[in-house]
Amino acid sequence: MGRPEIVLGVGGGIAAYKACELLRLFTESGHGVRVVPTASALRFVGAPTWAALSGRPVATEVWDDVHEVPHVRIGQSADLVVIAPATADVLARAAGGRADDLLTNVLLTARCPVVFAPAMHTEMWEHPATQENVATLRRRGALVIEPAVGRLTGADTGRGRLPDPAAILAFCRRVLERGAAGSARDLAGRRVVISAGGTREPLDPVRYLGNRSSGKQGYALARTAAARGAAVTLVAANTALPDPAGVTVVPVSTTEELRDAVHKAAAEADAVVMAAAVADFRPASRATQKIKKRDDREPEPIALVRNPDILAELAADRPAGQLVVGFAAETEDVLPNGRAKLARKGCDILVVNRVGEGIAFGTEENEAVILEAGGAETEVPHGPKEALADRVWDVVARHWP
Repeated sequence: MGRPEIVLGVGGGIAAYKACELLRLFTESGHGVRVVPTASALRFVGAPTWAALSGRPVATEVWDDVHEVPHVRIGQSADLVVIAPATADVLARAAGGRADDLLTNVLLTARCPVVFAPAMHTEMWEHPATQENVATLRRRGALVIEPAVGRLTGADTGRGRLPDPAAILAFCRRVLERGAAGSARDLAGRRVVISAGGTREPLDPVRYLGNRSSGKQGYALARTAAARGAAVTLVAANTALPDPAGVTVVPVSTTEELRDAVHKAAAEADAVVMAAAVADFRPASRATQKIKKRDDREPEPIALVRNPDILAELAADRPAGQLVVGFAAETEDVLPNGRAKLARKGCDILVVNRVGEGIAFGTEENEAVILEAGGAETEVPHGPKEALADRVWDVVARHWP
C-alpha cells in the first residue's frame, strides 16, 4: 500500500498533550496525518503546535475552507481515523451519531477503520452511560482501546489513563495492515486469554529456577488479537515489555500464580493461548534464608517436584465451544514431539517451534508449524513474531462458527 493517510482526532482532555507525541510517531513512521481537534482540545494544545508537528494545516471548523467540503472529504480520504484522547464527551457524541463539530462529521463520513483511545477519570470510564456508548461503537465496528491504569490528573490514580503513544502506534499499525488484508476486525466480539513470558520458581529469597522466555511471542499474539477486535487478557510472567494498547495485563511470577490467573480469566473466554514457558518442576521446599556457599563442602542436592500441567487442565475442563491453543518449544525431533504433545495434552491447536541459541527466545522473529487436532498442519516461515501471531489467529478463527 502507499503512504497511509491518518486523521488524528483530539478530544478535549488533559491527555491531549500526549497526542503530540503520537502525532510525531505517526509522521516519523511515514504516515501522512491531518489533525482534527475539538474546540475543547484547542484549550489544551493550540493549532500552531498541531500544524508544526504534522506539517499540514489544522482543520478545526466545519466552516473553514467550505469550498473543499472538509466535513466530508477528510473522512472519505482517510485510511485510518484515530481519536486520542477520546473523552467521555467524544465517545457519547460519536455513539449518538452527532454531527455538531468537524470531528463528529469526519466520523460519520469515514469508511476506514476507526480507533478510539479513551482517556478520562475512572468514574467517568466506569459510568454505565460511557460503557453503553463504548459497546455501541464496538458493535458498529469501531475499535475502542481499553484505557490504561495509572496516574490521572491531580492525585488520582486508576483506569482511565491514555495508553502509551508508542503502544497506540503499534496498535494502529496492526489495524492498517489488517485493513489492507481485508480482515481488520475478524475477531470482534471474541474474548481471548493469552499467557506469555517464563515462570520462576523460588529456591530462596534471591534465587530461582527459570527459563529464557522473553514473552515477545505472547505479546505479539496479544497485540494482533486486540488490533483484530478481540477483548484480550494477557497473563504475563516476568516480562520486561510495555503493556500492549487495549490489552488487560495480569502480572504473575510463579507457575501456581499463572495457573490461578489463567483459569480465572479463561472462564468466559472463547480461546485460551498458552504461549508462556511454564516451568515443569519447582523445588520441593524453599529456603527461608539465602543458601550460602560453603568452602568445606559441595552444595546439597535440590529436590524437585512436578508443577501442574496447566495446558492439559485447560483442555480437560474447558467450557463448550472454547478453543485451547498450546505452544511447544523443542530442541530436536520437533514435529514428532509436537504431534505427540498435541495428542497427550488434548488441546485443539499446538504451535511447535525449534528453540536454542539465538533461535526464538528473546528474538524479534520466529518460525513454527501450527498443528491441529484434526490433522491439518500450517508451516509458518521465518519472519516477525507478529506474522506468526496473525497466522495463529487465522487458524483459530477458522474453528469458530
